[in-house]
Amino acid sequence: MDELIPLRLDTLDQLPRAVATPRYPRSTLAPGIVHIGLGNFHRAHQAWYTHRLMQEARALDWAIIGAGVRAGDAAMRARLLAQDCLSTLIELDPQGKSAEVTGAMVDFLPVEDDNAALIARIAQPDIRIVSLTVTEGGYYRDAKTDGLDLNHPDIRHDGAHPATPRTAFGAMVAALGQRRARGVGPFTGLSCDNLQGNGAILRETVVGLARLSDPALADWIDRMCSFPSSMVDCIVPATGPREVALAGAFGIADAAPVTHESFRQWVIEDTFCAGRPDWDRVGAVFTSDVHAFETMKIRILNGGHQVICGAGDLLGLDTVAETMAHDGIRAMFRKIGRDEIAPHVAAPPGVSVLDYIDLIERRFANPEIRDTTRRVAFDGSSRHAGFLLPSIRDGLAKGTPVDGLALVSALWARQCLGRREDGSVIEANDPRWPDLHKAAMAAQSDPAAWLNEVTIYRDVQDAPRFREAFCAWYRALAAEGVDTAILSFNAQQSV
Repeated sequence: MDELIPLRLDTLDQLPRAVATPRYPRSTLAPGIVHIGLGNFHRAHQAWYTHRLMQEARALDWAIIGAGVRAGDAAMRARLLAQDCLSTLIELDPQGKSAEVTGAMVDFLPVEDDNAALIARIAQPDIRIVSLTVTEGGYYRDAKTDGLDLNHPDIRHDGAHPATPRTAFGAMVAALGQRRARGVGPFTGLSCDNLQGNGAILRETVVGLARLSDPALADWIDRMCSFPSSMVDCIVPATGPREVALAGAFGIADAAPVTHESFRQWVIEDTFCAGRPDWDRVGAVFTSDVHAFETMKIRILNGGHQVICGAGDLLGLDTVAETMAHDGIRAMFRKIGRDEIAPHVAAPPGVSVLDYIDLIERRFANPEIRDTTRRVAFDGSSRHAGFLLPSIRDGLAKGTPVDGLALVSALWARQCLGRREDGSVIEANDPRWPDLHKAAMAAQSDPAAWLNEVTIYRDVQDAPRFREAFCAWYRALAAEGVDTAILSFNAQQSV
């Protein structure tokens, strides 16, 4: 298409007919949600569900206001405000591509060091849900206690300066303090991050932070606010020139388009203290028990990403689909999933864990989704801890195999050396990269040094089955390379 249509409210009627657009006038919308950490996933998931309700003339008082607490969020704010907070969503299915423009988001707050605009907005009574996608590592968890890290500089700052917080959680505490003082009432805090029991973790973070400065407010938040757990699922790659060009192929000039797979799932604990949209009308599931869905998805999909991405990165495979096209890695994924993860997953009623593994295998192999191994490997210290360590612990406790998970840990350790097998550099890809790189260097002479120095292994590092398997795989990787080690693992007889 020769001339692209800039994405704005006043150009929606000029877009090609093949592109679905909002049927609701934006003037009819009123805010009800502030979402912190507004990136691609939120726009392809929670905002999409809300948009679909609005297409049915429902939830018109639940429009979304975006927010961010990192300096980098300002760039996303500028791009989205320039196009009236509209987003082009491009579904990438092997059978074909389609595009739609969504409009459930109506504003994006200024990104400020003291979060003043964020606090002021979520203190207003029309905001009834504050939702978050701040990544698994963004909840300030103490690796030793698995609770709130009270010694983190950001948490210490927010405890000492509650009116000018640095963190999203500090902003929530400050706003709830204002609401309580004015008699406005509480809001629901809704985590959409891949954490087991994310609602309980968000409650612990917000209440624990409030307790540092105002114990009475902490008690009020704990008593009055709700923090439902939720399980979210949709593969959403990062946006780059290719994704912008895909929007252009539909005739749209969008500076921040979103690509995504055709699969979506959202399972939410139905505990909302100030009301909620009827997301279940458009496919979400409300339940009193999210745990089984969470466990299956986190261990198999999120854990599966960690199973394959270390090997893929070391072999120079850029995307998840390219990695799954490697016969050895794909077989390793199936073997670890079936033998070492599935035995510890109690599926929700009517769901087969083995069928779910097959589904994830097909989704990972979708060649239209250019999800990079680097993206899914980011912050391995949080993702291995949250997605793989639970299966290792269960395997050790129940006597099931952990050999493949030990191989995955060894691949991660080799990855943290910072070199691929072809000699190219693996750039820092973890907030704790200096410590991880140091441990990886020490492991070259003593593989067990990795387990001793990387804190996530604290409760399994001395388990003989895991420790011996890890050290053996590390030495095999160093001596023979990734392909040979994976081939050797795959040749082992399944139990």
